[in-house]
Amino acid sequence: MARTKRAKKRTSTGRSWPRRIWRWTWRGAVAFVGVSLLWVLIYKFVPPPVTFTMLGNAIDGRGIDKDWMSLRRMDPDMARAAIGGEDWNFCSHHGFDFKAIQQAMKDNADGGRIRGGSTISQQTAKNAFLWQGGGYFRKGLEAWFTVLIEAIWGKKRIMEVYLNIAETGIGTYGANAGAQRYFRHDASRLTSTEAARIAAVLPLPKKREAISPTGFTRRHGNKIAGRIGVVQRGGLDSCLR
Repeated sequence: MARTKRAKKRTSTGRSWPRRIWRWTWRGAVAFVGVSLLWVLIYKFVPPPVTFTMLGNAIDGRGIDKDWMSLRRMDPDMARAAIGGEDWNFCSHHGFDFKAIQQAMKDNADGGRIRGGSTISQQTAKNAFLWQGGGYFRKGLEAWFTVLIEAIWGKKRIMEVYLNIAETGIGTYGANAGAQRYFRHDASRLTSTEAARIAAVLPLPKKREAISPTGFTRRHGNKIAGRIGVVQRGGLDSCLR
């Protein structure tokens, strides 16, 4: 009789473990969704005080230089330069530009300059909520937060956050801090050339300088400067007006 009870207890305990694991997994997933939704909702109204990138660079001794400026106050050519340099279809996609991803994969396979297909929305999600680097897990989180900010923030807020937390130099974050560092005035008075130079720095801020750029950075900046008018005339910044 005692053996039968012990056998039943072992069987019951064995069956309960999958249920417990499932319960913990379910609760963890619900908690993650709730926390991430709340986090994104807060950042819809409050500027991100610090990011993982900023913290990492601060630990390495690079410091944190940032000066938040609203998109409304910032010269509109800065957003146009970002669109022209990073994401032509920013106003028309919903967070992911699959054509750009396919083109990037094709260019990389053909042995051209290595490039990514990330949109401004994806970069903002990564910069605001995650850490730098690759990996499928981080990419999955990036996709999740991209969906959330597209749904909750909208395009204006996405661009505003992007232009305020993206690294624009070693230890420098945002277009306004970048403008003060390179041109000695704030981002409300950027010329199209200055905006284009900041946009040219964005992909590799630790290796490029916006002031007196040379080589590829100079050529890329000049190309972006020429695209600013195209973005404006073509209404590619219509979601920001």
